[in-house]
Amino acid sequence: MAAVTSPLRACRGILKEIRLMKGSGYRLTPVYKYVLDQFRRNQVTGAQYCREHMDALHTACTYQCLLTSTRMHLQLHELYHARGDRDPDLEQVAGLVGLRLPTQPGGKGWET
Repeated sequence: MAAVTSPLRACRGILKEIRLMKGSGYRLTPVYKYVLDQFRRNQVTGAQYCREHMDALHTACTYQCLLTSTRMHLQLHELYHARGDRDPDLEQVAGLVGLRLPTQPGGKGWET
């Protein structure tokens, strides 16, 4: 569950994820305009407290967490699953997951 933070931090976090996703022209996209419109519509002064405002803020934080997690998942997917077929080289495959092949004492390796 996303922790509820300030509205400005949530808005900036969502806009950052949109910028990372869409590139330099992110301000021209409809999603950018929609997010800013929703944050402006749900602004509450410091003297007011309402449940709808907190609900909207919680939804925004959850949406930011979803965008961040999706971006990180795609990065991991590209790193580990997008290479196609690999050679059956055992050292390379073991190095991919952070392991080393065992060697014989004396540093000679396995003899065939």
